[in-house]
Amino acid sequence: MPIESQAAQVLLVGAGPGPVDLMTLRAVRAVESAQALLYDALISEEAIALAPPGCVRIQTGKRAGKPSMHQDEINRLMLRLARKGLRVVRLKGGDPSVFGRVGEEAGFLREHGVSVEVVPGVTAACAAAAQFGFPLTHRGEARRVVFTTARLEAGALSGDWSAAGDPEATMAVYMGGEVADALCARMIAAGRSPSTPAVAVEQAGAADARVYHGTLETLPARLASQGGPVVIVVGEVAAQARTAEIDETAPVARTA
Repeated sequence: MPIESQAAQVLLVGAGPGPVDLMTLRAVRAVESAQALLYDALISEEAIALAPPGCVRIQTGKRAGKPSMHQDEINRLMLRLARKGLRVVRLKGGDPSVFGRVGEEAGFLREHGVSVEVVPGVTAACAAAAQFGFPLTHRGEARRVVFTTARLEAGALSGDWSAAGDPEATMAVYMGGEVADALCARMIAAGRSPSTPAVAVEQAGAADARVYHGTLETLPARLASQGGPVVIVVGEVAAQARTAEIDETAPVARTA
């Protein structure tokens, strides 16, 4: 295996949920010193603007359901830029270790002799909880948190959902907005009560974030996502979520 060289380095950096003021100081400094910035589709213009003049800026896509650069292309691009001696920053939404493929990218780079540093960021579920005033764990209600994703395969929700039946677990489901009907039905089938509180938060952390309140039974009909990233939080703690400044007095049809 090649020996790592400090001259070839990539920083895998979490940009948080969007707003620059939710980035860590280390993340901001990393972007400000970047010579090559590879950023995901959901990264805010504010965050990209932190890069210095002369920095190579490349949008890599990586947004569910949208055209994007393949992972192997991203890996090779990071390697090529790092071997040119550039300080490469791979800027990811949220936290790199939460559905950010950080293990794949770090493993590839290290196998090719490139030093890797991971800079954590605020993940969407934490941003949603903070913004709308509910905890992810709570004494007597939620002893654990499960972070998962939801997607359909051959028309059915994929994965093992047995953990969803645990009444003391908060389920934080990423990328679940477009499959909310199947998701809620699967959780009920796993043993969760249909009356379990649930909220969906779109654009968590941003000034224009939206929250939709309901239960496993009613949330799908209330969710009217405008196409932004959605995290669904299910559990007793969701009942503590504050109401946003949108009209939730009547059910609305969900749009894709």
